[in-house]
Amino acid sequence: MFWFRMTSCLLSLLFLLPLVSSIMAAAEPAGCKIRITDKGLEMLKFETQKFVEEELSNISMPEIERKDGRFQYTITDVKITELNLTHADLQFIPEVGLLFDVQNSSISLSFNRRILYWFFYDTGNINASAEGVDINTALHLIKDDEGRLKINNITCDAKISKMRANFSGTLGRVYDFLANFLTTGMHFLLNQKICPALNHAALVHVNSMLETIPVRTEVDQFIGIDYSLIDDPVVTSRSLDMHFRGMFFDLSHQNDTLVNYAVDPIIREYDRMVYLALSEFFFDSGMFSYYRAGIFQMHIVNEKMSKDLEMLLRTTYFGAIMMLNPALVDAPLSLQFAVNSPPKTSIKTSGATVVMTAIVKVMVLPPGQPPVQLSSMTMEAKFNAKVSMKGKRLAVHADLRRFKIFSNQSALESLALIPLQAPLKTMLQMSVVPLINNWTKRGVRIPLADGMDFIEEVVEYHNGFIVIGANLHFSKGLREMIAGRMETEPDTNTNTI
Repeated sequence: MFWFRMTSCLLSLLFLLPLVSSIMAAAEPAGCKIRITDKGLEMLKFETQKFVEEELSNISMPEIERKDGRFQYTITDVKITELNLTHADLQFIPEVGLLFDVQNSSISLSFNRRILYWFFYDTGNINASAEGVDINTALHLIKDDEGRLKINNITCDAKISKMRANFSGTLGRVYDFLANFLTTGMHFLLNQKICPALNHAALVHVNSMLETIPVRTEVDQFIGIDYSLIDDPVVTSRSLDMHFRGMFFDLSHQNDTLVNYAVDPIIREYDRMVYLALSEFFFDSGMFSYYRAGIFQMHIVNEKMSKDLEMLLRTTYFGAIMMLNPALVDAPLSLQFAVNSPPKTSIKTSGATVVMTAIVKVMVLPPGQPPVQLSSMTMEAKFNAKVSMKGKRLAVHADLRRFKIFSNQSALESLALIPLQAPLKTMLQMSVVPLINNWTKRGVRIPLADGMDFIEEVVEYHNGFIVIGANLHFSKGLREMIAGRMETEPDTNTNTI
């Protein structure tokens, strides 16, 4: 009995191992999330409707020539003259993607006819209209191999309920027959032309526009950002949620990956058109990448150092200089500032802060000789970080909140450094903080397509992440966004890492 139970337990564990492995593999938290709500989809509906109308208006039909006994006819120059998509809707399909649904609309078209019936020959133009037009188009959204949002498949169905035709000329009975033919012909037009046109528009044109959304791209000359999707988009009846890696990287070490231990951001709201959620990992990876690129270093000397700070340094370290070499009393002094570990971000409901630790060295610069170190101290600083959005760019502004220094050599020297606290804090505010803001104020583009921008943003701070709710503004129509992508495709490719 014991061995039977032991074997059963082992078999159960072996059965569960693949399941546990798959759960762990899928457990990578997102550094960045975007939710588009049904309110955002409502605005996108008008752009989609215009785009579909333009695509269908450009449909071309080949010449149709038929012979039925004594009756011969040729139809040429078939053109859609008007589309009235009055009852169009764009909505989410849970676990699939998007549905563009047209109900009870109408299409007007015109074409030329040539008819031969026995000895009668007739030509002219025919204006026709289809009423009760229904077009049902489902777009299946996935994450492609590059981590990009993509339309993988499209399901299309089109039909009409009735057809009307107006003729110019004679041969009324023949026209009645031709009118019956047109109903069948319109079905052919919809089934054989409209759905393929929409397939091409989605799989080629819209996917081309989606390629304007950055996946791996440069932020500046030091770092880049990875916005690849970590899983397929999550679609519910109310929203489309996209989970991005949201990781910065040093351009000189592009293949290095940071492990995300941060809280997975959660978006609970649906009131605005779009929501952007960013975890502490998003900001920490940026700070780590800048730290690794070596930009958090500064050498303050000569005119960069205030006269008051220089005088205070000479007074503080006068004894050290005299013991070293009295001839160096008038030699220039400098401060070497270098962050010694990646800054860390903390996000709470009260706001966001960044903690930075740096080594500050006081150096004397003998003429024509290597610098001589007088002292080494550790500086700990805490900054308030304010996050803001402008268009589709995210920026951070830092303000010094707390500051302290202590000696790396002795507790006694730490007491002697107390008079330096205030001037060094001023130096930090005037030199180091602008250095940080110089890189963060430029902002980083968020993963939105060209022509889409955030407006009316509201930033909310949560424990471990922030959520920015906003409405969408289209600076370009969908057609312009696609055309712009096609015109700039060679340049866009060169900017992608």
